[in-house]
Amino acid sequence: MSITPRAAGPVDFETYGAYGQPTPGRPAARPGPAFPHRIAAGEAEPGRFHLYAARPCPFCHRITITRALKGLEDVISMSVLDPIRDGRGWAFREGEGHGLDEVNGFALLSEAYEASEPGFQGHWSAPALWDRKRGRLASNDFRTLDLDVATAFDELAAREIDLYPVKLRPEIDELNEFLFTRVHNGPYRCGFASSQGDYEREVRSLFAALDELEVRLSTRRYLFGDRLTMSDIRLFVTLVRFDAVYATHFKANLRRLADYRYLWGYVRNLHQRKEFRETTDLDQTKRHYFLTHTWINPSGLVPLGPELDWN
Repeated sequence: MSITPRAAGPVDFETYGAYGQPTPGRPAARPGPAFPHRIAAGEAEPGRFHLYAARPCPFCHRITITRALKGLEDVISMSVLDPIRDGRGWAFREGEGHGLDEVNGFALLSEAYEASEPGFQGHWSAPALWDRKRGRLASNDFRTLDLDVATAFDELAAREIDLYPVKLRPEIDELNEFLFTRVHNGPYRCGFASSQGDYEREVRSLFAALDELEVRLSTRRYLFGDRLTMSDIRLFVTLVRFDAVYATHFKANLRRLADYRYLWGYVRNLHQRKEFRETTDLDQTKRHYFLTHTWINPSGLVPLGPELDWN
């Protein structure tokens, strides 16, 4: 099958760097998912779904942490994409920490989209959940896939943990929206700003949000007290990348995360759990960002540091 670079269109913070520099004056925006299907409990079957995920991607990371916490590794299989991406999009290649697609034999993630919708012209994004039963993508909804994994597969989970408790859902949803707009997207808005004024505004907004979270975590272990929720997973995937990538590559460097007493303690505390630690790959993450956004880092050099004490 012939694969060509996608046509010009909406760009997103994670992937458009592979296809060229953003248009000055046009804000970056994440395109909506092409397959926004929600996974219901009645669809959850052992071995039915296969996850296509990339270690550098924080949206994928949210799902892999949730999958591990629930003990769903034998229920939802997974292929890990090569962190180095070119104009053809994400690819399956053998290497340390990533490999081939053993379910469909696809060479490129775009083939999964083409197989699901012939002539597909949209965004070839990860994460993507493949439905073996239907022979097509079930969902690529970065906004909700982690929630579906946390809730729809309860009957099949090897470990009982409620990450999205019903009574807290309105508060979790509200906080998650804050995390998405102010924290998760914050570093990308800094790095992809097209003017000094835009950059400075985005940096101040990001660190104001971090300051709010620092105060919140000064009196509690997790964002909702003593219980771990989806909000903690979503915050972790941004914080764990902060000093290694965002502070340097995206110039989000008003302060280091390590300069925050409570946020730094919080992310290191989460990192002690194997489900967080073993799904984090900062080597792949750094290689992805520093080698993909070539207009930000034209030399292609990947920094050795910083040396971070996660203990």
